[in-house]
Order: sequence, then C-alpha cells, then structure tokens
Amino acid sequence: MVAEDDPKQAELIRRYAVAEGHVVTVVGDGRAAVDEVRRHTPDLLVLDVMMPRLDGLDVCRILRGSPGLADLPILVLTARRGEDDLLTGLDLGADDYLTKPYSPRELMARSRALLRRSRVSPATASRPLTVGALTITPATRSVVFRGLDVECTPGEFALLETLAGEAERVFTRDQLLRAVHGLDAYVSRRTVDVHVANLRKKLDPSLIRTAYGVGYSMSVL
Repeated sequence: MVAEDDPKQAELIRRYAVAEGHVVTVVGDGRAAVDEVRRHTPDLLVLDVMMPRLDGLDVCRILRGSPGLADLPILVLTARRGEDDLLTGLDLGADDYLTKPYSPRELMARSRALLRRSRVSPATASRPLTVGALTITPATRSVVFRGLDVECTPGEFALLETLAGEAERVFTRDQLLRAVHGLDAYVSRRTVDVHVANLRKKLDPSLIRTAYGVGYSMSVL
C-alpha cells in the first residue's frame, strides 16, 4: 500500500511496484491510510510523512498500537533531512526510511529487503530459539519473554533474533545494521540504537547490554 498525497509521486511508486509484480493500493491522506490498513492489511506500507488529516508519524504510532499490526513492514518517505526527525520515525515504529528526492530503484530495493525480512522461508522456520526467559519462534515471528507475548516490528525482530542467535557475543553496530537493513549504506548507525532502546522498553533494560564504543550483546536472564 502507498500512502502519498502527491498524485505524481504516488503514481510513480505504483508503476514501479506493479512492474515488480505487486498489487498496489494508493491512498492520499493519513486517516485513509489507517482505515485501509485496518480493513485490508498489506504486505508493506510505503508511507509519506507530510500528509493531510494525519501525518505519517501519527499513522505509525496508531498502527503500531493496533492489535495485529506490530509486524507490518513500514517504509517512511520524508522531505525532512534532520537525523533526529528520521530517528523519531523509527522510534514510532517505522522499519526504514528514504529522504526525498529518492531513486525509485532504491525505493524498490528497500521494499524488497523489508518484504524478505517479513517472510519466513522453510530454511529459517526452525525450532524456537530460547535464551533464558526469552523465546523467539521464526516460523511465526513471535517473541515471548517471561511468559508474555511481545509484539515487535520486523526491524526489532531481526535485531533480537541476531543477538539471541549468539547470546553473550558482542555485535558491532555495523553487523547489527546489516542484519536489520542489509548492506544499505544510507541508513544511519543510530537506527540500531533506536531499535535497542525500543526492545529494552518492551522486554527488560538489562537484557541487551551495551559494549561501549563497540555495539551490543544479549544477556541470559
């Protein structure tokens, strides 16, 4: 689904996505985006920030607070170039972002990466991964901590799965960035910090340890 109030931009994205075999729904404002996602949840939401009725950041916040939508991949488009603005979008639940003007080919590459991470292949749909009180099930993309279900965005799930796969190992920010966003050099390393901060809020602040100047590791709680 494409939520973009500029008809030319929306049509450009639609044409590129259709050329890759996708069925595309286009809406022109934030309220329509929320309503349409709740009616027919798409595989991916491409979301412009500056829209009427509700802006993209409000849309992210509302959708992430809606039952069953925590794992919806969301790619944000923004004309704002300040890093703090971009990281605010990630903090509210976006999985990736592009600043305008952008290359449609890069948009499609980012979209493919998000879709790959949100789909579980037979090779990854193995037995649950348990580290202390944490259990991750790739087949269902579920996270259980201390007996409670925890909803995670695709980016948060990818980071958590990487850390849990080798508990106690220190991963650099670059290694975690590749796990979450692939080999994309345009994404700030601070996106990893945002995902970690969100996971600490959802799980336990001491579950993910900081290796100062290096990166992060997972504790066994």
